[in-house]
Amino acid sequence: MRLTTAQHDRAAGVLLTTAVGDALGVPYEFATPPGPGELAEMKGGGLGNLPPGEWSDDTSMAVAIAEVAATGADLTSDEALDAIAEGFLRWYDGHPPDIGIQTSAVLGRTRRRLDAGETGAAGVMREEAERYARENAHSAGNGALMRTAGVALAHLDDRDHLARAARGIAELTHADPLAGDACVLWCEAIRLAVLGEAGGPHAGLDLLPDGRRSPWRGWLDDATDDGTDPARFRPNGFTVTALQAALASVTTTPVPDAALEPRCLHLQRALHTAVRIGDDTDTVAAIAGGLLGATWGASAVPWRWRRAVHGWPGLGGRDLVALASLTVSGGRVDPVGWPLVDSVDYGEPAGAVVPHPYDPGVLLGTSGTTHHDADAVVSLCRVGRHQTCFGGATEVVESRLVDSDGPAANPHLDFVLLDAADAVRGLRAEGKTVLVHCVSAHHRAPSVAVAYAVLLGHDLEQARRDVRRVLRSTRASGVVWDGVAELTVEKVWSPR
Repeated sequence: MRLTTAQHDRAAGVLLTTAVGDALGVPYEFATPPGPGELAEMKGGGLGNLPPGEWSDDTSMAVAIAEVAATGADLTSDEALDAIAEGFLRWYDGHPPDIGIQTSAVLGRTRRRLDAGETGAAGVMREEAERYARENAHSAGNGALMRTAGVALAHLDDRDHLARAARGIAELTHADPLAGDACVLWCEAIRLAVLGEAGGPHAGLDLLPDGRRSPWRGWLDDATDDGTDPARFRPNGFTVTALQAALASVTTTPVPDAALEPRCLHLQRALHTAVRIGDDTDTVAAIAGGLLGATWGASAVPWRWRRAVHGWPGLGGRDLVALASLTVSGGRVDPVGWPLVDSVDYGEPAGAVVPHPYDPGVLLGTSGTTHHDADAVVSLCRVGRHQTCFGGATEVVESRLVDSDGPAANPHLDFVLLDAADAVRGLRAEGKTVLVHCVSAHHRAPSVAVAYAVLLGHDLEQARRDVRRVLRSTRASGVVWDGVAELTVEKVWSPR
């Protein structure tokens, strides 16, 4: 299925924002959540005593699924389900510090049977999930729903196939039909959001068995009624209540007025709403994050969150974007090898950097730039894992700016420009020398250089003139360049 640039961005946001929600919720899991008006912080801790920004079991299990989906596999096939089950077990074998009781029981029993010589990880795991359901009256936990978001990316063009995949993967650890239902509904909501279509989980009711549609309609209506307080959906270990909590955090958080601030700030604010609900905070925020990322895209995730998130098995935010991008591309890289290539070859000749007119610690360059002393890079074009222009830099922040005059290519242009400029400011505040580059320094790099000047308090028009003076390659026209005119030093948006 061929996706537009904006659809690719929304797909890339699904796993990334799942992880962001997870890491935001970790410090408050079954503890005191942030109060009204307070913001969640990625300060680590939680049940697993995790470092700041590290995701927990929610995203780790989602990654185990995504690693299979990113190969282009049919997630309903026996081979794919075995691979996913084996991924769950690899994670379990690492003794994760935070794992749900039900999931731990099912994976532990499965591991013991496989070690005793049985074969077929998915089949054994399903049997143990069914056994757990027989032995425990409450087996419709939220552990399948929390990891399901990425499943939606594997079958964007076939909702029925997606429903089968979502239920089949849920049943590996959660045999109760309600757990599978929740995954079907949430995946359909994410599928529609990535494609830019309305509907939400209500749109998936027809994918459920007839007898369970009416109860689910009532539960969904309850979560989306006007005046609903998301905090009602607590405790939220039950899959139905977890879905209601996540959905209510998304639907009750106001979408900003575009005349005043970027609409995509809804992503940040709804995640804070999700964490404020309390109880199983990392799981509810991770679930909400999957839908929010599908709605607003990776470009709506602020750089500090993109930079901070990391977790099993040694991945970061960039890797989650890569997994999502490979999944929607059927496991195929693009014509230049992205996202797996070490360096995207733009054919740009090597060139010298020029210092920013107002800050000599900020260097302006291109994808062909070499021989610089920057120890941090802000990339404004698609780059490889070890792009040539990175040089000896130890930190890279990738910002999604598309060199296009089509308005649909940069749906959150004002936000991304300011966020990229804020990344430069933040890295400089840490004492780093920063290289800002795009492909040829015609459009994006000079635009962010001007935005950075505005953040420093300089006059917009004077900054434009001074950037053009030092960076002769500047193309002083186009949507991105013109977008800087909307920014002022006072325009600092709050995630509240």
